[in-house]
Amino acid sequence: MHTDGHDLRHHGDAEVRDDGSALVDLAVNVRADTPPAWLREHLAASLAGLAAYPDGRAARAAVAARHGLPVERVLLTAGAAEAFVLLARALKVRRPVVVHPQFTEPEAALRDAGHGVDRVLLREEDGFRLDPAAVPEDADLVVVGNPTNPTSVLHPAAAVAGLARPGRTLVVDEAFMDAVPGEREALAGRTDVPGLVVLRSLTKTWGLAGLRVGYVLAAPDVIGELERAQPLWPVSTPALAAAEACVSPRALAEAADAARRVAADRAHLVAGLAGFAGAGVRVAGPAEGPFVLVRVPAAAAVRRELRALGYAVRRGDTFPGLGEEWLRVAVRDRGTVDGFLRAVGTVVGAAG
Repeated sequence: MHTDGHDLRHHGDAEVRDDGSALVDLAVNVRADTPPAWLREHLAASLAGLAAYPDGRAARAAVAARHGLPVERVLLTAGAAEAFVLLARALKVRRPVVVHPQFTEPEAALRDAGHGVDRVLLREEDGFRLDPAAVPEDADLVVVGNPTNPTSVLHPAAAVAGLARPGRTLVVDEAFMDAVPGEREALAGRTDVPGLVVLRSLTKTWGLAGLRVGYVLAAPDVIGELERAQPLWPVSTPALAAAEACVSPRALAEAADAARRVAADRAHLVAGLAGFAGAGVRVAGPAEGPFVLVRVPAAAAVRRELRALGYAVRRGDTFPGLGEEWLRVAVRDRGTVDGFLRAVGTVVGAAG
């Protein structure tokens, strides 16, 4: 789907398909070396129950308990992407607004459902930080990511919650919030924000993109509307097993450790990229997610040269609000980052 020159259906996995499958993947925001062995074993054990229809009650209760909510406020979905489709199809809205740059699937889903979509474009000169005053007062559906993909900006919870209005649905995509140490600025679990809908994904931190598992947190009436729009048994038995396991105390502790490692590895990546400032390389920031947004002169050519050296990064020009000079780079371990930085030095040096 192309709108104003932006391909809303282009995602990072396109960079590592086919001839990109052998590249070092810095294009997809799934944590490397996942799922862990204990989770793979848990998923394998769930296969013994495949003859029965999926029963999501235990997983739904586990997610509710993890956020201190009643089960009526939880809906399990086939990844966060399904939740965007459900919202677009089930909710009756007159003026939906999507805050960009951000994950493009919310806008694509709204357009597919026949809605016109207004965009609020956050500005580079403001650090891509949320400006609540830029959101039209009559918007009855507002979608914002936090931390935002691809900018890696973590908006203050108070600023995001301040977008709530009577009669407005406020959708906050927190797919990467568990990669933020302490999940600071999270709204998941809040019941005092009117019209709040929080989306979470379990695919990024746990390496389950191929399994499709996520959930929605919202008022019971909204959950009911979305549930009625779902097909029967939308979440498979292995995905339900994963959802229950990934909100366990053990998993939450492991995710917290991973978030701290990501923060340290991100700092190493940002510091390394800062060494190329003289060649016009600039990191948007401060970055708080498991990826960074980088402005690079002749980014398309740089991306091709990096591929030739064995590294895949995500093009940025498919995101509304960004141009062809932007790249998104996933945070990886220090060894991988060091190799990537050497490649950047080779490419930027050659370009200069």
